[in-house]
Formats: sequence, structure tokens, C-alpha cells
Amino acid sequence: MPAQLTSPETEPKHEQPPTTVNGDVRCALTGKQIHADEAYWAPPLVTTRELITTIWRTLLKNPGALGLILMAEQPNVPYAPDARAELGRRRSMEQVKLIGLLLLIAAVLVVPIVILVS
Repeated sequence: MPAQLTSPETEPKHEQPPTTVNGDVRCALTGKQIHADEAYWAPPLVTTRELITTIWRTLLKNPGALGLILMAEQPNVPYAPDARAELGRRRSMEQVKLIGLLLLIAAVLVVPIVILVS
């Protein structure tokens, strides 16, 4: 039987086994100490400021790594169960800020073009 070649897209990914945490951890949002079994594990909260700063620094220092930084999977961090609503509210606010910033940039680029064409 002939050997089959696999492309990088079809090769199975070998992921590391999940990390097991025993004992107490601190909530990433409130700093409150919680037991690892009670924690709500989710990706970290990334603020608009942190995102823009990271993109800017990466563009200046190592533009080739921008895709890797933006698309890499982030490790989960612990949150207290009672902080889940606050986490959702903060994530929503950061999304609104980012959408507003992107709309502002689009307006700054589009308005002069529309004025020049008219």
C-alpha cells in the first residue's frame, strides 16, 4: 500500500495535557482567594488599551509575530463564581470601546474620501 502524505492542516495536533490545579487560587478579577474546584476558568480579560499597546509594540519590534500574538489561544485563568457577572459586564464594555474605536478610525478614513469625491 502506498504511503500517504499529510499536509500540515490535516496532521493531528498534539496538545499538552491540561494542567491540574490543587489547592487555592486567586480570582483574576477580584483577587479573592478561591478553591480551584470552585473557580470559573475562562480566558483573561483583555482591555482595549492592552490590546492596542500590544499591537503597537509588536508592529514596532517584531511585525512577523503579530498574527501569532493575535490568534494564539490564551490560557484560562481562574475567576470567582460570584465575579462572573462583573466579568461579563467588563468584557461587554471593552467590546463597545473597541467597536467605537474601529468606527472612529473608519470615519476618519472615509469622510475625507467622500468629501473629495463630492
